[in-house]
Amino acid sequence: MNQKVRVIVGLATLLALSPSAAAGLQQNAPNATEETIVEAVDAGNDSGLSLLERIVNINSGTMNFGGVRAVGDILRTEFDALGFQTRWVDGTGFGRSGHLIAERRGHGPKLLLIGHLDTVFEPDHPFQRFTLLSDTTARGPGIIDMKGGDVIIVQALKALAAAGVLDGMSITVVLHGDEESSGRPLNLARRDLIEAARTADIAIGFEDGDGNPRTAVVARRGAGGWVLRTQGTPAHSSQIFKHSVGHGAVFEAARILEAFRTKLSGEALLTFNPGVAVGGTAVTLDEKEGRGTGFGKTNVVAEHMIVQGDVRTISTEQLERTKAAMRAIVEKHLPQTSAEITFDDGYPGMAPTEGHYRLLRTYSQVSKDLGFGEVTAVDPGSAGAADISFTAGLVSMALDGLGLSGVDGHTAGETADLRTLPTLTKRAAVLLYRLTRSPGTH
Repeated sequence: MNQKVRVIVGLATLLALSPSAAAGLQQNAPNATEETIVEAVDAGNDSGLSLLERIVNINSGTMNFGGVRAVGDILRTEFDALGFQTRWVDGTGFGRSGHLIAERRGHGPKLLLIGHLDTVFEPDHPFQRFTLLSDTTARGPGIIDMKGGDVIIVQALKALAAAGVLDGMSITVVLHGDEESSGRPLNLARRDLIEAARTADIAIGFEDGDGNPRTAVVARRGAGGWVLRTQGTPAHSSQIFKHSVGHGAVFEAARILEAFRTKLSGEALLTFNPGVAVGGTAVTLDEKEGRGTGFGKTNVVAEHMIVQGDVRTISTEQLERTKAAMRAIVEKHLPQTSAEITFDDGYPGMAPTEGHYRLLRTYSQVSKDLGFGEVTAVDPGSAGAADISFTAGLVSMALDGLGLSGVDGHTAGETADLRTLPTLTKRAAVLLYRLTRSPGTH
């Protein structure tokens, strides 16, 4: 069964799961406040859909700074109306539009809610508008990744306010303007998120996860990059492999890549991919754009080769171990060649912890109590990098993938199942309420 079919089946199962169908699960009846929260979500669902359409129709490709800011301004108005203190973090220092921060101080655990404003669709992309496909589905740029998640945050907080319980909560919301293409230096682009995590107890991300509302993310692999440069001795091809000429830059790069594959590819949750390679007598590579040029002749031993790739790991320890192994392979040169490898660590990994699983169990119990069934953990191998990973080691509990469900993210077919908007908003709102009312949870 392919991923799209699995998602559709998962959605159908969830939506068919009524409270009576879930009777076999261990359930606790929602209390009066939680019932009020649920009713408020239903009452506000139409306004949530309108908000979703409004922000999807604003192009906010990462490099469209004005569009990113415009989406941020709309959401800022929503947070202001809820009594949050809001501010815009200017992104000039890291080459991006910036971020929206919304805060309110209260008692109990400090909650950090994470989302982003930007999409992968820049203004020159033909995919630009929200389109209602049916009563239950809509297509649009960023509708699930992740403007739908931003709307869930807003609507959940509105429901808490309607139930009279928001004022007592301590919540920080961080909505980045550059999640799809992070600014540099990365430590500056994520400085505000890291600072918020240092004082938070619990972090919750509203990315769309794997599209299945029966799952959530307790672990994410980090995503970094590497560049391999090899050099050989230029000569007539008829002299290759002789002692004075050696094997050339292309064979040296091939040796290294094959050694990476044979020695490292079997490790769990580790992947590395050489995505771009340019070799010949003279080569160039624009690492940012992932494009280059090469000149050479078949009768000349290649003098240069550049290979650019990524590496994904579940933890800092795995990343450092992998980098050391790759460096050791690079250092064993073929005759008359040299090589070097450099790394860009990029996004960190978020390893699974007991705290993350404890938060998942709480979220799953909320889902069961509301009649929507159990929520289980996504395989970390199926979860890409995301901003919540910057909270790793700084918060006691973290959970991601609570955003709007759908299919075909990052494509012109990106489609949301609108039936899941109230369901997921109810789960999020009641989760936030219980976290502030159950000190033992954190």
